[in-house]
Amino acid sequence: MKTLTSLDALVDALSVAPPARGRTIVAVAGPPGAGKSTLADALVEAMSARLQEGQAALLPMDGYHFDNAVIEPRGLLPRKGTPETFDFEGYRAMLTRLRNEPDTEIAVPIFDRSLDLARAGARIIGADDRIVVTEGNYLLLDEAPWPTLVPLFDITIFLTAPEALLRDRLIDRWLAHKLAREAAERRAEENDMPNARLVLHHSRSPDILFSPFTGGGAPSQDRTQS
Repeated sequence: MKTLTSLDALVDALSVAPPARGRTIVAVAGPPGAGKSTLADALVEAMSARLQEGQAALLPMDGYHFDNAVIEPRGLLPRKGTPETFDFEGYRAMLTRLRNEPDTEIAVPIFDRSLDLARAGARIIGADDRIVVTEGNYLLLDEAPWPTLVPLFDITIFLTAPEALLRDRLIDRWLAHKLAREAAERRAEENDMPNARLVLHHSRSPDILFSPFTGGGAPSQDRTQS
C-alpha cells in the first residue's frame, strides 16, 4: 500500500499505472464526509487532461441508492446510507458491463440530493471513456457481499480523514439541508458516524491510501471492531 497526500501525487501515480484492457476502473472508497465526490471529480478532470486518447468518466455508487419507497417498508428509512440501502447487485452488474463492453455507450444513474432520489439514465459513459472513476463508502468493505467487487477494480484508493473532521462536515451537510443544529447533530451521530466508523474500521487495504488531512489513518481489519 502506498500513502499519498496530494492530488498531484495521486494523479501522477494513476498516470503510470498499467492500463487495463478496454476501460480502466479506479475505485475511490472512504467514509461519508471525507470528500470522495470532490476527489473523484478532480480525478476525472485531471485524468481526462492527461489521456492522449479518450476521456475519463464518473460512476458514483450513490446512484444505486434504493428509493425511499423501497427502504421505508423495510424499516430502513432512518438508516438510509447503510450498506443494505444500496442496490448492490445493480451496481456490480453495471461495473461488469462497463468492463465487458468497453466500446459501448452506457447510461448510468446518479443520485440527486435535492430530490433525495436516484435518477436513472442521468449520465452517459461514452465509448471513448477509457478510465471510469467510481466512488462510494463501501467499495472496499470487507463484509459480504462487498468483497466480490474487488476483482472488478484495476486500482483502489481509500480516502481517509479524522473522525472529528468527518463529524463536523456531516453536521454541516445536514445544516445545509435546513435542519436545526440539534437535529443535524443527531442525524450525524445516530446514522452517519456509525457508517463512517464501519468504513474506517472494516475496509480492506487499498492500493493507495490518500491521506490529505492530518490524523487520518489507514483502514484495517486489526482496528477495534465496534
